[in-house]
Amino acid sequence: MTSKLYLIKDIARFSGLSIYTVKYYLKLGLIKETGRSPETNFRYFDDSTIQRLNRIRNYRKEKKSLRKIKDLL
Repeated sequence: MTSKLYLIKDIARFSGLSIYTVKYYLKLGLIKETGRSPETNFRYFDDSTIQRLNRIRNYRKEKKSLRKIKDLL
């Protein structure tokens, strides 16, 4: 089964995070892109990224640092 592909704006909306925050997590290596469009260079993400962002959000609610979260993931 293939999972759906999403743009950064979609995963931000689904996870309730800002695009800025999602890009920051990407830069820190907390999430990774699934692929890129050769024509537009847009980053693509899948369902597992949304699940991962939800886990990160839950850890943040527990007041865990981003460094600690990266270790947990």
